[in-house]
Amino acid sequence: MKLYLDTSTPEVILKLNDKEYRKELGHDMAEKLLKFIHDKLQENHQGWRDITAITFMSGPGSFTGLRIGASIVNTLAHELNVPLYNHHDQKQKIILPDYGRGANITSPKK
Repeated sequence: MKLYLDTSTPEVILKLNDKEYRKELGHDMAEKLLKFIHDKLQENHQGWRDITAITFMSGPGSFTGLRIGASIVNTLAHELNVPLYNHHDQKQKIILPDYGRGANITSPKK
């Protein structure tokens, strides 16, 4: 089963082969994303070990959402020993989020 994940917005997009699922996770993404993926795998009578490839929409988008998603897909691909692709269909060893711009770091107030 091929897994596609997009966490660039508060609405997560998950595709399992040709089936697409969307869920608004917003500020609960870090806590609820793995359960969302697991639940959808189970709905399709599949488990983690049935994933054969992972594609991740690496950006641009939400800083936190992309970090959470990249952490999950990198970990899953490593642990399941499956190929990992960015949204340009390029095979990657790890996915690095593309935030679409440089970091916006504010100067210290002191």
